[in-house]
Amino acid sequence: MSLETRIAQGRGDEPADLVLKGGVVWDMVTGAKIPGDVAICGDRIVGIGAEYEGKRVVDVTGKLLVPGFIDTHLHIESSCITPYEFDRCVLPRGVTTAICDPHEIANVCGLTGIRYFLDASARTVMDIRVNLSSCVPSTHMETSGAILEAEDLAPLADHPRVIGLAEFMNYPGVIYRDPGCMAKLKAFEGRHIDGHSPLLRGKDLNAYISAGIRTEHESTSAPEAIEKLQKGMRVLIREGSVSKDLEALAEILTPITSAYLCLCTDDRNPLDIAEHGHLDYMIRRLIEKGCDPLAVYRAASLSAAEAFGLKDRGHVAPGKRADIVVLDDPAQCRAEMVFCGGVLASDEAFAAREIIEPVARGSVHVPALSAESFRYASNNPETPVIGIWPGKILTEHQTVQVPATDGDKRPDPAQDLARITVIERHGKNGNIANGFVRGFALKRGAIASTVCHDHHNIAVIGADYADMQLAAERLGQIEGGFVVVEGGKVLAELALPVAGLMSLEPFEHVRDRLVELREAAKSLGVELEEPFLQLAFVALPVIPHLKITDFGLVDVDKFEVIG
Repeated sequence: MSLETRIAQGRGDEPADLVLKGGVVWDMVTGAKIPGDVAICGDRIVGIGAEYEGKRVVDVTGKLLVPGFIDTHLHIESSCITPYEFDRCVLPRGVTTAICDPHEIANVCGLTGIRYFLDASARTVMDIRVNLSSCVPSTHMETSGAILEAEDLAPLADHPRVIGLAEFMNYPGVIYRDPGCMAKLKAFEGRHIDGHSPLLRGKDLNAYISAGIRTEHESTSAPEAIEKLQKGMRVLIREGSVSKDLEALAEILTPITSAYLCLCTDDRNPLDIAEHGHLDYMIRRLIEKGCDPLAVYRAASLSAAEAFGLKDRGHVAPGKRADIVVLDDPAQCRAEMVFCGGVLASDEAFAAREIIEPVARGSVHVPALSAESFRYASNNPETPVIGIWPGKILTEHQTVQVPATDGDKRPDPAQDLARITVIERHGKNGNIANGFVRGFALKRGAIASTVCHDHHNIAVIGADYADMQLAAERLGQIEGGFVVVEGGKVLAELALPVAGLMSLEPFEHVRDRLVELREAAKSLGVELEEPFLQLAFVALPVIPHLKITDFGLVDVDKFEVIG
């Protein structure tokens, strides 16, 4: 649409393309509630607070109009669905912009995966923006399907859908000036660089921020978040399916701080979205917790846009993108209509999209296994154990006395000690690492997954070695996904054939299979609400304190493999 046309429609000299008539705009700057029509020309708002004629008119009388919500950090792959199904799943809930880091698929197939997201994002109804994956792999202590260096990422820096560099998870590599980390930071110097620095404080935090890192989503306590705010970072309050930090951070969201706070989900699956919601759930919960409603909606929109340099959105105002959520009650945050770039989120809009072919099929290569593959050979009873904290991706580094029988430390359900095994599945070396995990309460059988952050090897938790073997082998047969096994039988499964991470089915199918998987896991004694995503994070060696990769157990605090 031409500049002259936008001006003419904004002035009322000619009918607007679309008019939302009779509503009230909630201004995210002053907090004012402004009655009047909203005039839209193409994908832009051109008028508010007045009466307009339109070629199309939508009656929103008595409704409140707020800016579209912006998820400032997430991995769409972790929703287990393609970008197209994610679009269909969350846009009707008011999420008009998603800033994604495709490092899950990048760890499987490198630049091919990133380009798939860039190409798909140009064809979705919602606006998907991409931060280029900075840590593929996340550390030197795991086997991934690809390695991306600065020279691989730099040619994509000026892509129109790219914002900057995604979460820099290797924070020890930053503060100790690893050459590979320095090359990536220098290549994106002056651009947006997203952070990831759990529990980092003091001078180490100063050093990390001095690298040019602007935003961060790993704060799990108010003091940690406040220090990061005071040192110039924008803090993203996160509430995912496993990483649940909203309760701890709600107290820091005030009218004063809201300009520097944003909301993100990081990892949230379709079952969790169906049962609770997405950013709409975060908004409801923050208001329930007593946060100022304007501060909450500002963090979900305008503050997020400002933090990531998206100057064309976050405000229902002339000249901005027509990303608008129509509400009845802001405390309930139930979207009645959602417009993204002036397009109504509807079945017709989703049906009109061009769908591109998926990538990274057949990516799961299971090495030859036997029940013996899952033995933990040791005669020393002193044993490191990964302790799960429900609702956190932080884990405890426990030490437990586990006696060996015939040279094998076996699982002990009575002590909630399950075997945890990571199996390299990219066809590179066939590594197998065994350890113990506590907190799943698994009493029999096995559960397995190829969603295993961030290297996405096979992770299996079990009480029975034969069931663990079957679960891992079944993942190879279905091209990856989730499996629950007991007594030599598959109880439930979800195939994720796109890189072993995403389904090709509608999100409703994925949601239903996740219900079955959760129930099957519970039948084995598992008590965690989201056992599969919790399992995925047990293998992420950049989150304190003890993790496991195909290299072995990783002491994250020492940043070294310990066995």
